[in-house]
Amino acid sequence: MEIAAYQHWLEKYDKLRGWDRVSPSQTFVHLMEEMGEIARLVLHLEGYKPGEGHEDEIKVELAEELGDAATFLFKIAYQFGIDMEKAMKGNMPKAEGRYSVQEGQADMARYIRRQEENLARIKGEE
Repeated sequence: MEIAAYQHWLEKYDKLRGWDRVSPSQTFVHLMEEMGEIARLVLHLEGYKPGEGHEDEIKVELAEELGDAATFLFKIAYQFGIDMEKAMKGNMPKAEGRYSVQEGQADMARYIRRQEENLARIKGEE
């Protein structure tokens, strides 16, 4: 599926139901609600919180919640007349120009060292 096709489908879907009249701020609140669901599932998958169900089941639920969140993100875009495909294509060179591969790898190495320090502190191994 192409991004633009999805965005057009969503706008039509909403218009037929009258949901296109929901304010962007309320759409944003729905997006935040979905982000909370995503956070809960990520915490389960990382082992921070006990999860109900098998890891594969939780991943299926995570995929559904990610889809829900994307829907609200796309809705905010159409509510303001923003073409998400263009926005995402425009983001690619921005991302590429932000960090070189070497800078990204150095940042990741620093991040891993910091996480190892955090884990050692948590385990009382400082």
